[in-house]
Parts: sequence; C-alpha cells; structure tokens
Amino acid sequence: MARNALATLAAACIVALFAVALTAMTVGRLRVAGLIFLSASVLIYFRETHLVAG
Repeated sequence: MARNALATLAAACIVALFAVALTAMTVGRLRVAGLIFLSASVLIYFRETHLVAG
C-alpha cells in the first residue's frame, strides 16, 4: 500500500514538474525548462521501474 501511495505521489510530482517546465519555456528560460523535463523523465523512469513494476 505504501508503494502505491509513493507511485501516486511521484505521478503528482511529474505533473507539477511538467507544468513548471512549460511555464519556464513560455517565459524563455529554455535551459531551465530542459533540465526540468530531464528531471521529470528520470522520475518517470524511477516510478515505472521501482514503484509500479515491483
């Protein structure tokens, strides 16, 4: 049950990261947006390999 809660929390963080990255892109902070998208991708990988799969 705790693993499911962590997976849900990770998904919420991913959505928040995407929102921040899109906002950064809108105002022209492309390097920051790229790093945030990269962070979201790593979090997606972690969620899918360690929190959901096992």
